Amino acid sequence: MQFEQLKLSNQICFPIYAASRLITREYQPHLEKLGITYPQYLVLMVLWEQDGITVNDIAGKLILNTNTVTPLLKRMEMLGIISRRRSMTDERKVLITLTAKGKAMREQAADIPPELMKSLQNNAISLDELMVMRDHLNHLIGFLKDKESENML
Repeated sequence: MQFEQLKLSNQICFPIYAASRLITREYQPHLEKLGITYPQYLVLMVLWEQDGITVNDIAGKLILNTNTVTPLLKRMEMLGIISRRRSMTDERKVLITLTAKGKAMREQAADIPPELMKSLQNNAISLDELMVMRDHLNHLIGFLKDKESENML
């Protein structure tokens, strides 16, 4: 092929994209039991770590735009998982807090990560290899976020 650089198998982004989609699919049976989607699960993990934060904080942690996060949060509010309210000190900010239902879901979700890790392990890939891969991806994400910040200045 004349344009080797354009072959799908030579791309860095495609394996990351494909792996992300396939792992997200692995989550589906677990999340269906909770009645939530993977993006909603990500929001919950952020809030289980730190409740009562702004939409901008959530968007920043998930590396998403606020216009992507806002409809997601509205659906979660309709499900009774979170509540949204304007900040008393700065009404431009919307604070997101877990409801009792959202807090209770933490207990139900606690088994998801170990079950997922167990399903991903086999003779071809070990837990240590998965952890190394996670660390490398986190390093790449940090690099790309820093690069993006530099470009915004």
